[in-house]
Amino acid sequence: MNSKRKVHATVKDQQLVQKRRDEMIRGAVHLFKQKGFHRTTTREIAKAAGFSIGTLYEYIRTKEDILYLVCDSIYDQVSDRLQQITLSEGTLESLKLGIAYYFNVMDELQDEVLVMYQEAKSLSKDALPYVLRKEMDMVGMFEILIRRCIENGELEMRDKEVRLLAHNIFVEGQMWGFRRWSLKKAFSLEEYIEMQTNFLFSGINGFKPKNKGDTNE
Repeated sequence: MNSKRKVHATVKDQQLVQKRRDEMIRGAVHLFKQKGFHRTTTREIAKAAGFSIGTLYEYIRTKEDILYLVCDSIYDQVSDRLQQITLSEGTLESLKLGIAYYFNVMDELQDEVLVMYQEAKSLSKDALPYVLRKEMDMVGMFEILIRRCIENGELEMRDKEVRLLAHNIFVEGQMWGFRRWSLKKAFSLEEYIEMQTNFLFSGINGFKPKNKGDTNE
């Protein structure tokens, strides 16, 4: 995994830095959705976060830093959820659990995800590769889960198939946020997770989900 990009802060108390940046992210995401990155000012972000413009600059240097923080927030929460799984198990159940954790994070952070992708074009040429690397780090987490299943004899897949499956999981999780205006009219989050997981697994190693009420082994 790639290390975090350092965002400068003059405050030394790391707990306070995290608290203020979380407040900043919440305020900025709302404004970016409403007005867009370029039309939002740092003064407006400070006001939405509940502190002064001077205080804001104690925790970041540029408005662009906030997009980094949004990206890192998404990555960290996905990482934290997936680390709850015992990777050494290498079972299909652990993979299914990882998918469910990820989809739930995408639901919780759907505004942040939407803003990150809508405003990625606003990042500088040296900043965009960082965001893209963090995205690949998240895909890589699923590659690890899939490869553990292969090592444990639960799956038989080639390297390219592993990569494509990891990307499919990643995109289908994001789709819940991108297409929520339509999907939520037809599915609950639980239904969406179950159906997408069944679709994914129906193409893995001949897996077929049992019909409800089917008692055959």
